Amino acid sequence: MFMRAQLSAQIATVTDFLLSILLNQFFGMYYVYATLIGSVTGGLVNCIINYKWTFRTDDCSPANVLFKYILVWIGSIGLNLWGTYLLTEFLLMQSGFIQLNSSTAFILSKVIAAIMVAVLWNYNLHRTFVFKNAHINRLLKNKIKRIKYGNKKTSKKDA
Repeated sequence: MFMRAQLSAQIATVTDFLLSILLNQFFGMYYVYATLIGSVTGGLVNCIINYKWTFRTDDCSPANVLFKYILVWIGSIGLNLWGTYLLTEFLLMQSGFIQLNSSTAFILSKVIAAIMVAVLWNYNLHRTFVFKNAHINRLLKNKIKRIKYGNKKTSKKDA
């Protein structure tokens, strides 16, 4: 599963980076907007691949998975945006120590932020939250029954 997740993430990252860099470098779009559009597009690609292939969740409700994916995705986009922005601005302020133009600082920052978010945020939350226990209603009902009736298994005779 980890290797499939990494391949899915790489496909999404290539989509994200190509679009972000294309919008910034060739169309002159402000790098924060280019990063947002690239992140949204890459996230859509990643969600579809993960749902169909990586975590093989065809038996899970797409609505439940999509809801949880969006929650994680909002955090991911925010971390990518702010990470890219803060690191780009930091690198540009270091002109006395390192000589980077704004394009190079943006691309380097985007790569560093994307790796950190992918490793520390996306994979772990996808594996443990988004694509696991997708049948959340049944899970919650079982937890409530255990609390209400104790840890013993309940049957129709006991109820």
